[in-house]
Amino acid sequence: MQLEIPKQLENYIGGEFVKPSNNSYLDNINPAIGEVYGQIPNSNSDDVENAVTAAKKAFPEWSATSTETRFRILNRIADLIDENHDALALAETNDNGKPLWLSKEVDIPRASSNFRFFATAIMNFSSESHAMENNAFNITLRQPVGVVGCISPWNLPLYLFTWKIAPALAAGNCVIAKPSEVTPVTAYLLAKISREAGLPEGVLNILHGDGPNCGEAIVKHPSIKAISFTGSTRAGAQIASIAAPMFKKLSLELGGKNPSIIFADCDWKKMLFNTIRSSFGNQGQICLCSSRILIESSVYEKFKADFIPWAQKLNNGDPLLATSKQGAIVSKAHFEKVLGCIELAKQEGGKILCGGNSVKVSGRCENGYFIQPTIIEGLGPNCRTNQEEIFGPVVTLQPFDTIEEALQLANATDYGLACTIWTQDISKANHVAAKIESGIVWINCWLHRDLRTPFGGIKNSGVGREGGWDALKFFTEAKNVCTQY
Repeated sequence: MQLEIPKQLENYIGGEFVKPSNNSYLDNINPAIGEVYGQIPNSNSDDVENAVTAAKKAFPEWSATSTETRFRILNRIADLIDENHDALALAETNDNGKPLWLSKEVDIPRASSNFRFFATAIMNFSSESHAMENNAFNITLRQPVGVVGCISPWNLPLYLFTWKIAPALAAGNCVIAKPSEVTPVTAYLLAKISREAGLPEGVLNILHGDGPNCGEAIVKHPSIKAISFTGSTRAGAQIASIAAPMFKKLSLELGGKNPSIIFADCDWKKMLFNTIRSSFGNQGQICLCSSRILIESSVYEKFKADFIPWAQKLNNGDPLLATSKQGAIVSKAHFEKVLGCIELAKQEGGKILCGGNSVKVSGRCENGYFIQPTIIEGLGPNCRTNQEEIFGPVVTLQPFDTIEEALQLANATDYGLACTIWTQDISKANHVAAKIESGIVWINCWLHRDLRTPFGGIKNSGVGREGGWDALKFFTEAKNVCTQY
């Protein structure tokens, strides 16, 4: 199939591509060149109503569709993603600003993996039974929720869009999905792929638009029974304030201020390589990135001597070039926010060891939004720089002397999404892992993901878990049936 991208995208409702009801559009900007290259609908409550009507019409048949049929359709979607790998990767890079090699290696392969994983998972998702005394037994059924809303972010657009949509569809729900208005194109292309794969009309509906007009209308709609959202803690709080009084099911994967704890006895070479990745991968725009690096004092200076030169070699460049290690920041607004955070760090007394500036890239990207990988030291745990999420290529360094001090520094924020621990002492590693206030802990690795495991954070990093059985349980309701014979 040919994945053509029109200058003006359309919503996907009831198996058809349609214009927004209000004929309102937003500009879509390529952040690497700083220019408008398309438009997307700015949908409103009328478009949401139309999508819900289509989803409700499709739900009875889709929820009754055999798991084997759902398995085949979802696997066909995965196959078509793979067949259109290069076109999807290019669309992702043009939308997001990330290097093309990264889109090819990570984003698009993971999108197809999400569909394959949940297609297989639903074939193995089983009911529970519990025997009782007095000749009785219980069967706990898992049944689809109905019409659900999936709202995804801009940092890993197709990767996280499919991470929500795939389990919702696999479980037999009909979906109203909204990608970020900053990175809409691969979601539009997924609609084309889904139709080609034979997904029945109305089962998946994709609406484009901003949060106040489109996203909020999805959250408020009384017929949408569950909301799965990934994004900022601020937006998550707003969603919760609307959805909680309506008793909707909520899954909120929110911000992070993740620590990487480096002990002197770690595998130094492996640690350095992965700390560069966890600090500056995707321009630091991954919720799992390590933004606070905590280093045992005895190797603090050695770490700086090795880490800074490596970071300085991460050149900003045209995302379409294989030689570019760092792409563009996703939007002008976020570009200005990250630069503002760097200025705040200076005002708080931080010392810039590396980077700290915007970058002028020559050629077609001279007006793009590029920022150098930035390393800052000299700030304590309670300053804003070490408390607030920056979500860019910016890390801070803090030394520690004891395990207890490392734990105090690591837990000194309102966030609790992910943590990385570097040590060869497995007893120490497990002790620290048990004490860390974090939903995800990696020991001697980073972003090593098993899709069967629960994914999510604690404290201000979110509510609920995604992945594996947790995702399928979220998108289903438990019904217990007790029979006496």
